Amino acid sequence: MRPPRFLELPARSGKPRATGLTHVLDTGVPPTTAAAVLATGAGYVDVWKTGWGTAYVDPGLPEKMRLLAEADVAACLGGTLLEIAWAQRRAEECLAWADEVGFRYVEVSRGTVLMSLADKHDLVGLASDRFVVLAEVGSKDPGEQPTPAQWRAEAQADLAAGAHLVVTEGRASGTVGTFDATGRVREDVVAAVVDGVGLEHVIFEAPRLEQQAWFIRRFGPEVNLGNVGLEQLMTVETLRLGLRSDTVRWDTAVVGTLVR
Repeated sequence: MRPPRFLELPARSGKPRATGLTHVLDTGVPPTTAAAVLATGAGYVDVWKTGWGTAYVDPGLPEKMRLLAEADVAACLGGTLLEIAWAQRRAEECLAWADEVGFRYVEVSRGTVLMSLADKHDLVGLASDRFVVLAEVGSKDPGEQPTPAQWRAEAQADLAAGAHLVVTEGRASGTVGTFDATGRVREDVVAAVVDGVGLEHVIFEAPRLEQQAWFIRRFGPEVNLGNVGLEQLMTVETLRLGLRSDTVRWDTAVVGTLVR
């Protein structure tokens, strides 16, 4: 069936995209679920992250990797698994395994184990030889609040170390890092990171609809969004295109006369 073309909508880049990326979080769903999501949503998703350490225990991983490769969706190894491997002095083995399995992206973070910035940047450099590196900035600990200047400095240093993009911490809950305990965006942090590295180099973790809408209203449909739920793919695309009341632009919409 031919897709509809009768509305005036914001410009949206097609795949492969450099901006407007949608980065989803796989919590360990079975291959049948992944296949169903990709059957209708492959055109809307760019990066598929295996959350936490799920890739290590998921018996369906080989089949999901095959599905992602066929759909031209980049598989990303979650940062927690690499952190644990690093803490056990197995980072090189973890990266070799990820390469063998077929991951194209890896996330480098330091939110689970004690890791210095220098060690993080060494790990970014090690991973960047074989992977596109997404470096996470910010803290998972609600009691730890780096200043906006510290966010900016870490993001800049991550890119200098070899990361392709930085990811602002938000977790699956959307209540830490970039957000306060109620889920409200910390605008000073966002402004500092964007000022430091440029909007095109940032993926904003935004698991909640109201957070996704905020970033799209603030930066437009080509903003990079991360930790999107698999069930949210269509929702996020409608937010990007102004096909939901949260982001519709009535000032630019063409309003016609209702014919009875």
